[in-house]
Amino acid sequence: MAFNVLGLTDETERAYAVLVGLPRATARELADACGLSTPAVARLLTALVNNGLAMRATGRPPRFTAVAPDVAVTALIRRREEQLGEARLLVHQLMDAHREASRISHPDMPVELLTDRTDVIAAVRRLTAEARREVRVFDRPPYVDRPGSNFEGQIQRQRAGVAHRVLYDRAAVAWPGRLSDDILPSVRAGEQARVRAELPLKLVICDSRDAVVHFSLAPGGQSAAYLVHSSPMLVALESLFEAEWERAVPVSMTGQTQSAGTAEEPAADGPDVETRHLLTLLAAGLTDAAIARVQGWSERTTQRRIQRVMAQLGAPTRFQAGLLAARRGWL
Repeated sequence: MAFNVLGLTDETERAYAVLVGLPRATARELADACGLSTPAVARLLTALVNNGLAMRATGRPPRFTAVAPDVAVTALIRRREEQLGEARLLVHQLMDAHREASRISHPDMPVELLTDRTDVIAAVRRLTAEARREVRVFDRPPYVDRPGSNFEGQIQRQRAGVAHRVLYDRAAVAWPGRLSDDILPSVRAGEQARVRAELPLKLVICDSRDAVVHFSLAPGGQSAAYLVHSSPMLVALESLFEAEWERAVPVSMTGQTQSAGTAEEPAADGPDVETRHLLTLLAAGLTDAAIARVQGWSERTTQRRIQRVMAQLGAPTRFQAGLLAARRGWL
C-alpha cells in the first residue's frame, strides 16, 4: 500500500519487501517466500528491475537483489516530481485559456475569473451546497476562508448522501490544530481523507459539473480563482484529482469510533491512536519539527517516538517503517 503513492502495485511492494530480506534470491526462492507462483514472481521481478528497485545478476538461474530503499525510492520520487511538473503545466494552460477567453465575449466560455475574495468564498459555498453526488477537494494553504469553517455544512451534505473526498497537502496537515480539530472529526463524520506530500494546486470539484481552481499558491494571491464549467478542462482536472488520489496515503481511523465519542481500545497487536497519527504524518512527509507542532510534543519527544515505532516495526529507516506499517494495515 505504501508503494501505491509511487505508482506501483501491492504485489510489487510485497515482492520488494520480501526481497529486501532475501538477497541473491532466485525467482523460485522468492516465489516460495511470497506464497506465489514462479511465473507470477518472475513478472514482479521484471517490474522491480524496470523500476530500479532490484538488480539482476547473470547466471543460471539468475539471482536478484533489492536496491537500497533510499536509493530506489529517490528515483521513483523524481519520476513523480516530473508528473507534478506536468500537472503544473496544466495550470498554466488554464491561465492561457482564460486570458484568451477574456478577449472574446462569448456566453458559453467554460472559464470565469473571480477576482474578489468574497466572490471566491461564495462560489465555493454555492457549488458545494448544490452538490448532489460528490465533492472532491485538493486542500492546501493559502486559505481564502478559515480551514474547517464550513464543517456543519459538510456534515449536512454527507447525511444527504453527498460523498466527500479530500486530499490534504502536508502543509494542511501541519497547520496548527488542523489534524485533531478538523481533519479527524471530518473523517469520523464520513469524509474520505488522504494525504500527499505536495499538491500542485488548490481545487474543489462538485458533481463533475463545476470546479474552482485558485489562481495562485503564493501568500496574498489566494483571492483570485478560476470557475471552470463542464468542458474538457474540467475533465482534465478530474483526471488529475483521481491520479493524485490513487497515489495518496489514507488517513486511517482504525482504532477509533466512526462517530463522535471516545476512542476504542486499539487491537492487541496494533498501535495506539497517537502512533497511527504519527505514522500518517511520517507518510505525509512532515519533518520532525512539523510533527512536533502538530502533536504538541517537543522535538526530542518526537524523535524518541519515531525511533520507538521504527524499533517496534523492526525498520532501520523511515521509509521501511512506512512500508511495514502499510503491510500490517496500520495506515
